[in-house]
This record gives sequence, C-alpha cells and structure tokens, in this order.
Amino acid sequence: MTTLARWARAEWGALYAAVRGPLAARRWRAVPMAVTAVCLTAVLHFVHNQSWGYQVVQNLGGVRAEDPLWLALLRTPLSLFVPALDLPVWGALAQILLVFGIAELCLGRWRALAIAYVATLAGTLYARLGIRMGPHSPLGLPASDAWVVDTGPSAAVVGLAVFLGWRYRAYVTASVVVVAMVVEVALKENLAGKEHLAAIVAVLALCAAGSLRQWRSRERAGSGSGAPPSQS
Repeated sequence: MTTLARWARAEWGALYAAVRGPLAARRWRAVPMAVTAVCLTAVLHFVHNQSWGYQVVQNLGGVRAEDPLWLALLRTPLSLFVPALDLPVWGALAQILLVFGIAELCLGRWRALAIAYVATLAGTLYARLGIRMGPHSPLGLPASDAWVVDTGPSAAVVGLAVFLGWRYRAYVTASVVVVAMVVEVALKENLAGKEHLAAIVAVLALCAAGSLRQWRSRERAGSGSGAPPSQS
C-alpha cells in the first residue's frame, strides 16, 4: 500500500465504512432527506427565476438582517434550500447531495438536519450582530449588508462537512474546509464568507461540547470501575 493510500485510509476509512453499507444495500433509498433537499432546492431555483416566482421565494425563504427577527426565524428552515445568487445551481445541488447524503447516512436524518439548521442560524444571527457592531469593528459588517440575502444552503453544507470531519477523525479534510472559508473571507470580504465562518464556529462549539461530554463519561466510568467494592 502506498503512502497516499495509507493516508487516505486513515483520513476517510471510518467515513467510508459508515457510508458504504447502507448505500450499497438501499442506494438512493438510504438518503431520502438528501434527495428531497436536492429536489426542493431545484424547484425553488426554478420558481425563483420566473417573473412571478422571485418574490414568492423571497417571502418564503429569503432571510435578510433587516427583517424582524421573528420573521427571519420563520423563514430560516426554508432558507437552507434557497440557492445563493452567486453560486451556480448545479454547484449547490451537488454540494447538498454529497454532504447532506453523507451526513444522513452517518448521523441520521434528524441529527443532520439539526446541525444544518444550527449552522445556518448561526450565520443569520451573526449578520445581525455584525451590522450592529458596525464596519469599524474587526467582526463588524457594513450597514448595506442588512439588505443582502443570507447564504442559503452553503452555510449548512460547510457546517456539516466540519462536523463530519470531527466525528469521523477526518481532521485534514475538516481543516481544509475551514482554511478555504478563511481564504474566501480574506479574498472576497463578503457577507456569505463571514456567515460561513460563523457557521463553523457554531459547529466547532458543538464538537467541543460533544468531546467534553465524552470525556466526562469516560471519567465517570473510570471512577466507577476503580471504586472499592462495598462491604456488607
């Protein structure tokens, strides 16, 4: 086995093993959530590009920092499937199918959706906070970003990719995703890039909480096994 093959096996072996069995047994039926997400995104893209449909999609799933918070929260679940205007729709569909599909197989449908929602919501809330902080703050945003539509599915895709990398010890892959998002912000300095970083921070917080919970579980298990037997 070559060095590259050994590295690939160490990096992606656990992830591949988790995906291979269910996908080989059931094929596309193993990822109904991912397939539904792709179809929903395609339909929203089609409607969005019709003269009568643009405002419909914006009213249902377009989230801006200028919106009242209650309205933004109401629209956020559907905003996961509204393609970003600066990304070709085929790119969004490919990202959703690949990352949502792997996440569904590895994490389960509802857990994958929950992490995707947390990542998207983190970007949405950051936009509001950044605009309030103002452009002179290192983490702030210009007031004009209040009218920019949120990132759509990309924040969810980035968040899921980082979480999967942590969960299955594909640390190099997760690091590449993080570095790519940092480079995006350095080169483009746009709202979407900063929302991606906010999504990553939120997901890393989930990872840290999970690691802490596992460590405490091991500590309790170790303390229990080392306790002296009770005397009657």
